[in-house]
Amino acid sequence: MKLDILAFAAHPDDAELGCGGTLLKHIAEGRKVGIIDLTKGELGTRGSAEIREQESNAAAKILGITVRANLALPDGIFELNAANKSEIVRMIRTYQPELVLANAILDRHPDHGRASQLVSESVFLAGLVKFSTNDEQNIPQQAWKPRAVYHYIQDRYIKPDIIIDITPFMEQKMAAIMAYSSQFFNPDSKEPITPIATKEFLDFLSARAMDYGRIIGVPFGEGFTTERPAGVASLFDLR
Repeated sequence: MKLDILAFAAHPDDAELGCGGTLLKHIAEGRKVGIIDLTKGELGTRGSAEIREQESNAAAKILGITVRANLALPDGIFELNAANKSEIVRMIRTYQPELVLANAILDRHPDHGRASQLVSESVFLAGLVKFSTNDEQNIPQQAWKPRAVYHYIQDRYIKPDIIIDITPFMEQKMAAIMAYSSQFFNPDSKEPITPIATKEFLDFLSARAMDYGRIIGVPFGEGFTTERPAGVASLFDLR
């Protein structure tokens, strides 16, 4: 199954938080979109791996994505090694995305920056004919090179290279985020308080989207960094 966009996320909920509006926008345009979570988020203070799997399935339905899979790499300690790169290359070659979205290049959670590098290096390897991977039927896969990798911005502020207008999809993005009810603000929860489990964090998400939107003259936006300058056909294609 070929996808237009494949988003990778260190943890379930990373994609919803960082690029959920962008995914919704492109799905509304008829694009096929998938999410690959690298870990089950089993080290998270709140909830459990089993609960987060249920939540990620619920969020996937809200987003309307075509594919969601989890590589079950060890949360917190996955490495930049050949085995993990091969798993990601296999996903890229399986779904042949035109575009890959990846975690922030630097963030509060060390998994995010490490996942960013892991995916970026794997995208390069996926395009090499002599880098061998097999599919689930043990059939050798063909090389596949996505057109570009874009890194969504997460907790720490990073100056964006690209901002996507997500105004019509902001409410649905927040609904997908709140599908992770174990992780975010719930006044009735008995779970420990974490930096993302407060009302102030939800306010921050809206404020960040408003800040990026303000830059391009719209109510809400999502920011991305690029690995190389983005090309456009005309200056008039730019806002």
